[in-house]
Amino acid sequence: MIIHKTAQQISIMREAAQVVSRTLGLIAKHMHEGITPVYLDKLAEEYIISQNAIPGFKGLYGCPSTLLISVNEQVVHGLPTDRPFQSGDVVSVDCGAKYKGYYGDHAYTFEIGEVKEEVKKLLETTKECLYLGIEACRTGNRIGDIGFAIQEHAEKNGYGVVRDLVGHGLGKKLHEDPQVPNYGRKRSGKRIKNGLTIAIEPMINLGTEKVRQLEDNWTIVTLDGKPSAHFEHDIAVVDGEPVILSTFDYIYEVFDKQK
Repeated sequence: MIIHKTAQQISIMREAAQVVSRTLGLIAKHMHEGITPVYLDKLAEEYIISQNAIPGFKGLYGCPSTLLISVNEQVVHGLPTDRPFQSGDVVSVDCGAKYKGYYGDHAYTFEIGEVKEEVKKLLETTKECLYLGIEACRTGNRIGDIGFAIQEHAEKNGYGVVRDLVGHGLGKKLHEDPQVPNYGRKRSGKRIKNGLTIAIEPMINLGTEKVRQLEDNWTIVTLDGKPSAHFEHDIAVVDGEPVILSTFDYIYEVFDKQK
């Protein structure tokens, strides 16, 4: 059952999403060669707690970490390790926070050092897919319209769209109805109504859309070992239009200062 939110609930969810956005901005400052995922995980946990929030992933479904950090061919759900980042890596950082009883859930894929042009293009296209999906999240449309917009753009550029993992509703639970696939048919699925709150998160692969899970029972990798990209925003439908509750601005501020 889809739980549509009131304006007050959406306001709290924006605050939760912004905690995550600021956390990713903090992570961006340390995202370079030689840094380990374990170090970033500790930074994120300390910061989220300092914001009077609770790490949203840690302990949920048995998750051992605050961040899920997925490198190169890892699509999502990578557990933080002691392996330092190397030039050429692409790193998806997925973060959640619970604030005043509501979840924020938000992700960005970072470049480390000199990244191949074909991989840069994958990241750029995946981010474009995210915003095309957001644009389709409006009253008068259906959930399938979101997936159609993402799939069409990704496949037009020759990329694989992951089928085994989806976006989702968001609220007092990290995962609520509806599921939000990154593929689909126009005019299919549940109607989009005011008060809908979802996480839209394209997971797009350089090669095949097929994935597998590693023996840690968490990390998902591409079947062909080629890189993957993942971007995620939290969205509310207000007055018929999509409103982005999270932001990449804190990340972009760091990038601007590093130029």
